[in-house]
Amino acid sequence: MSSPKQFFRFNNFSFWFWILLTYVVAALIWWFISLERQNAQMTTLQLQQLKKEDPAYSIRTKEIQQLKKRGTTKYVAEGITFLALILTGAFFVYRSIRKQIEYAALQQNFMMAITHELKTPIATTRLSLETVLRRKLDEVQQQKLLLSALSETNRLNILTNNILLASQMEEKDFQRDHEEINLADIVETVVSDYKNRFPGRTIESTIEKDTIIEGDELLLQIALSNLIDNALKYTPKSSPVYIDLSEEPDTIELKVTDLGPGIPDMEKKRIFEKFYRSGNEATRKAKGTGLGLYLTQKIIHDHNGDIFVMDNTPHGSIFVIQF
Repeated sequence: MSSPKQFFRFNNFSFWFWILLTYVVAALIWWFISLERQNAQMTTLQLQQLKKEDPAYSIRTKEIQQLKKRGTTKYVAEGITFLALILTGAFFVYRSIRKQIEYAALQQNFMMAITHELKTPIATTRLSLETVLRRKLDEVQQQKLLLSALSETNRLNILTNNILLASQMEEKDFQRDHEEINLADIVETVVSDYKNRFPGRTIESTIEKDTIIEGDELLLQIALSNLIDNALKYTPKSSPVYIDLSEEPDTIELKVTDLGPGIPDMEKKRIFEKFYRSGNEATRKAKGTGLGLYLTQKIIHDHNGDIFVMDNTPHGSIFVIQF
């Protein structure tokens, strides 16, 4: 959702854009009227100079009328050409500037989100560690605070990795590892890590063993972590998250299923755009920067795979990765 300031900026741009475009089109129409009027005046003058007793009077009259028609045809053709060029250019300029304004709005939202996302785990970790140092707590309370600090540190680590990796992957000289890896081992490792970090959440997995692909182990871990992190973020704490890895004769498929609010059809493609966050209320209230799914898609595409989202019945989403 854009802020009132961004909305005003876009409306202000639209107002002056349409004013300028109207002026240019009006000037073009006036140019055509002026030339056509001049063409008619020249024709009248030429006809007035003819003498009716001249044997070639009728022939000369026809020639002058034909010249007038050719002039009108030329002005119409030039006018249509200029109008088409003006409207085409205006369309691309309008679309480009509109995208720039929207992108600037997304960047501003990202900066606000990243500031909050960085401050929250730092403040929570600091508070937990200060409490452990300054107060005499029993072992259970200490363990709880230390686990909280560790969880926030892991969250901060994932966030910084996403930011750095998103920047690196946009560079032309970015290179990843190309080696045979067991995707099943990666999925088991990531799932086990999330079970340890969120002992109160239910994460169920069905993993087919010895699923071999060529790729970068760290990047694939980050991609899967982003999907599981999103699923846990938007799923009620009492509901499970499902991870399924299966292999067919020509396809390896990885699914992450949640029971959250789901994603509207019109946003199913946009959620993979950089900085974009879904506009529904549940999503906006959840933590996030709009980089996770963008980065995940880039990683999967870089591994010659495909990723898409579909509805889960009766509610929720299923993110599907296919290699």
